[in-house]
Amino acid sequence: MMKYYFFAISLLITLYSCHDKYPFEQPWNKIFEKGSSLFKTVIAQKDQFELQIIYTQVKRDTADSIALVHHYFNQNDNQYFYPASTVKMPVAFLALEHINELKKSNAQINEYSTILFDSIAPPQSSEWTDNTSPTGYPNVSHYIEKIFSVSDNNAFNRLYEFLGQDLINDKLVEKGIFSNSKIIHRVGVSGFDRESNKYTNPYKIIGTQGDILYSQNELYALYNNHPVVTETIKGVGRYDDKVDSIINEPFNFTHKNFISLTDLQNALERIIFPRYFDIDQRFDLTDVQIEWLKSTMSKLPKEYDHLKSNEEYYDSYVKFLMYGDSKEPIPNHIDIYNKVGWAYGYLTDCAYIVDRKNNIDFFLSATIHVNGNQIYNDGVYEYDSIGIPFLAELGELVYQYELSKL
Repeated sequence: MMKYYFFAISLLITLYSCHDKYPFEQPWNKIFEKGSSLFKTVIAQKDQFELQIIYTQVKRDTADSIALVHHYFNQNDNQYFYPASTVKMPVAFLALEHINELKKSNAQINEYSTILFDSIAPPQSSEWTDNTSPTGYPNVSHYIEKIFSVSDNNAFNRLYEFLGQDLINDKLVEKGIFSNSKIIHRVGVSGFDRESNKYTNPYKIIGTQGDILYSQNELYALYNNHPVVTETIKGVGRYDDKVDSIINEPFNFTHKNFISLTDLQNALERIIFPRYFDIDQRFDLTDVQIEWLKSTMSKLPKEYDHLKSNEEYYDSYVKFLMYGDSKEPIPNHIDIYNKVGWAYGYLTDCAYIVDRKNNIDFFLSATIHVNGNQIYNDGVYEYDSIGIPFLAELGELVYQYELSKL
């Protein structure tokens, strides 16, 4: 039986609870009151849907002076949700930063340098070519492009192997990004368990003449600083593909990746407005690299040569907020710098949205859980009927609220 029980919502606006660091400016009433019946039902049943939202206004006193004003709805940094592919965003940022670190010892290294992955033992795999890359070989730059254009799992897994657990988590903590989060496994690939995910493949960075510019042996992670989160045991059953049947026991997320919505947006804010943060809290990237990252995050699949003829990847394929429920082209004056994730019934989007025609910009991050039968890994989730329509409408409602303030 579905766990979602839709009920009368005439008193919705008085039912929700939220905390706001800026209580003198609470936008939720005005935003929510214009929502559809589906939207208002999700808001009213926010806990059943494990809904969390962060809306951040960008206030400008001058062109060089900004303030980020955060508004929170049902947000809880200790409440577990599965982040899915959103983990790829901070790892992509760190991979580009790590290239800069390696470049200090060998000036020939850059994000376009060929990187070849070996393997020591199963379930590791090697990768020496990439037929979607302009060069025909893997490199960090193209992996990042694949992460943001279509949320490619292999691209993330290779950057995970390039960095390793220790570097990923330690760096994000040092920058003040991770306060209660962890990235401890590859995504979308079978065979790896908690222990084997601690190992990362050996790799080589190759120069234009085939010379080895840098090499790294297999690493073993010592990371053991797991966050304190609640409700990591979920549901009533899980599908086990090894026996091709439903196992009638809860699904355990204890040893899965986790990023709080706050930490996720913290990473994005450091790319969009790096000078808003102290130097030691920024990613160590050049201005050119920052602009390239922003361009890569906002580009649509059709803007890549290897994807432009693939109809599977429509404009909003990885843009849930505002446009996720439509396959129509996104207007040219709207730019969305974001990363989405979807798995196990969780849908998450962390975005910076810009309307260049009306001079509007804001951050919006949200996660929702749509798994009515409470069975995990069975592929039966209400993504299209509830989750995506809700996120698209949320983005549109916040956008209309921003327009109303002009």
